[in-house]
Amino acid sequence: MTASFGGRHSRAWVDVDLAALVENARNVARIAGTRLLPVVKANAYGVGAVAACKALEPLEPWGYGVATLEEGAELRGAEITRPILVFLPGRPDLFAALREHRLTPALGDAPTIRAWCEQAGPFHLEIDTGMGRSGVRWDEIDALAGALDVPQFEGCFTQFHSADRQDGTTELQCARFVEAVARLPRRPPLLHVANSAAALRDRKYAFDLVRPGVYLYGGSPGDGLQEGRAVVSLRSRVLAVRRVRAGESVSYGAFWTALRDTTIATLGIGYADGLRRGLGLTGRSRVLLNGTRCPIVGLVTMDLTMIDVGEMPVAVGDVATLVGEAPGGRVTLEEFAAWSGALQRELLTGLGPRLPRFYR
Repeated sequence: MTASFGGRHSRAWVDVDLAALVENARNVARIAGTRLLPVVKANAYGVGAVAACKALEPLEPWGYGVATLEEGAELRGAEITRPILVFLPGRPDLFAALREHRLTPALGDAPTIRAWCEQAGPFHLEIDTGMGRSGVRWDEIDALAGALDVPQFEGCFTQFHSADRQDGTTELQCARFVEAVARLPRRPPLLHVANSAAALRDRKYAFDLVRPGVYLYGGSPGDGLQEGRAVVSLRSRVLAVRRVRAGESVSYGAFWTALRDTTIATLGIGYADGLRRGLGLTGRSRVLLNGTRCPIVGLVTMDLTMIDVGEMPVAVGDVATLVGEAPGGRVTLEEFAAWSGALQRELLTGLGPRLPRFYR
């Protein structure tokens, strides 16, 4: 669907700038100096996995990264033919479906690797260098030596837990990874460790592939790193306008009370669409409406959000921008996340299925 800022959409929606997505990916590839494995799990962080992959195809990434078998199958159904790496630990009961959809699993123990190699194609070995959730520990890699001396052993990777911070842990994890790879029966063709932050920080983390995620979708990847070009704009229409007198409350719980006579505009978006219920309780949250930043007030409800527009003229049907650019300004994903008390990734992946996506 095409871009929709001036359209007639009834309630709320997401505008997606695919050109910005491609520009962010191209920037990562330039800085890292190696091929991309874009992470498109969780519906490409809420952007739309099929649309994101098709937009990225001209950059010729090595393949795409997903979390689940179902996500990979969706991409195959959309005629995405490049390799698709499934990051959740592979299980034997899923092997038939993985083979059917030509998906590459992440494996981390000898019995599972042997079972996969009996009748299937390539796999990637996950090495746990400090994340502590899946994969073989870096200091126990010798136990897998016999299982890894097979042609299906295509790749090897690890997950950094704090690449967004410059606290020395990423260097330590990378050193553990290099140490573990040195003890393998052979070096596989593909080594990859870098998420967005690591890929943008230093080429020493690039190896054969980098795995950008939040930066592709316009997020800030970490301390000292610039956010990507804005990809997502979250918008909603004004569905009602009413005057509220001084001393009157707004929304459930009556947590917000007007200090003066004012005008409240009600937006057609709520926590069922991915907003945080307490967004209006901090006193800091703003949305952009008719070129003015207006505070969110009271509790966000399931389907509706109220904003204080003061004496500004507002009409039913006017479009508010909660995240993104609009005439008169911009609300960044980073600041909206700070107001929400959430990670940027949480907000993007939490954009609900009721919100249609429109691409330009």
